[in-house]
Amino acid sequence: MANIKKYTKKDGTTAYMFNAYLGKDPLTGKKKRTTRRGFKTKKDANIALSKILVEVDELGIRQNDQLTFQEVFEEWFKQHRREVKPTTVYAMESKFNRRILPVFGPYKMKDITRSHCQKAINGWAKELKTFKDYKIQANQVFRYAMKMDMIKRNPMDYVTLPKLKHEMEYVAELEEKKHYYTREELRTFLEAIQKDDMAYTMLRLLSFTGARKGELYALHWSDVDFHQKSISLKKTLIYTGGEKQLQTSKTKASRRIVSVDDETLAILKKWRSKQIQRYLTLELAAPFQSDDKQPIFTVYNQLKHEMDYCRLAYLNDKLERIYQKNPELPQIKVHEFRHTHASLLFAAGASIKDVQSRLGHTDIQTTMDIYTHVTDEAKEKTAEMFQKYMTF
Repeated sequence: MANIKKYTKKDGTTAYMFNAYLGKDPLTGKKKRTTRRGFKTKKDANIALSKILVEVDELGIRQNDQLTFQEVFEEWFKQHRREVKPTTVYAMESKFNRRILPVFGPYKMKDITRSHCQKAINGWAKELKTFKDYKIQANQVFRYAMKMDMIKRNPMDYVTLPKLKHEMEYVAELEEKKHYYTREELRTFLEAIQKDDMAYTMLRLLSFTGARKGELYALHWSDVDFHQKSISLKKTLIYTGGEKQLQTSKTKASRRIVSVDDETLAILKKWRSKQIQRYLTLELAAPFQSDDKQPIFTVYNQLKHEMDYCRLAYLNDKLERIYQKNPELPQIKVHEFRHTHASLLFAAGASIKDVQSRLGHTDIQTTMDIYTHVTDEAKEKTAEMFQKYMTF
């Protein structure tokens, strides 16, 4: 039988714990019990206890000190994948299979040392600019092992994150390069692509709403309110297992409604007419649909003889061809049209909180980083303005 009890911690707060009998160890014949503590509520303790008892019933009593990192990862991931978006599941599986499991997988959890973890971090840092994320992902498995009483200490807590030369050079390169268009550059760019109806409409929207690429691809005509002059950005287009699917935006801040200017709305109306005409011309099996089912941006799928959502690389490829055709244009990446929108908002006098809300940033520091970059460029102009004002 299990006994759930309330107790007082050293800091004076209360928590719940339990001590449960799991049965006899088939290897030693000894009775095996487990104790878990630190639960905020009795309900949390009860849920954890139920999971353990079900696990023992299905798998039998395990020798926790014999479990490998691979086995613990599989146990943790089975639960964790239910709590995150499909895109996150895909990205995490890729990281573990490519880098983390080859390093830690075969070793027993209890035998993985601080030195082992430090060598892994150093190795990833030499090859990857995103090595810190691999540390974060691996650390989740170690933390789960501690929570399940498989290990007493987390060896990943003691590693030092290296600051390598290529990382510092990369940061310096980012700081030197401009990642957005000025107002005049954007005007020149849009004028140069005006004849490409869909690309012009898409890049105009990115520049004038600050939408992310996936949010743009996911838009349906029902997301545009021409009367209220707004666009609803509450979903994104993703790929999972090679298949396209729509999912809701990850964070509450990302799910937002942005106001749109009259000219952009006029461009959207013009594109809608041309899109309908394109459907009629191709005599498709699936005709133009109702607004709630009809994506705003579609491309022809020859194999299916129907219009389909854009490939995620569609705008990247389109932008590359635009720059090849117009070599005089300054070159930025697709995501940097979102940066362009942010920088022009600041230049127009918008507050940091307004920009954060419009772009759907959860962390205001992300908005601040763009703001700092923009205001640094304006320092020289500010000095000139002050000098003119002070000239008698």
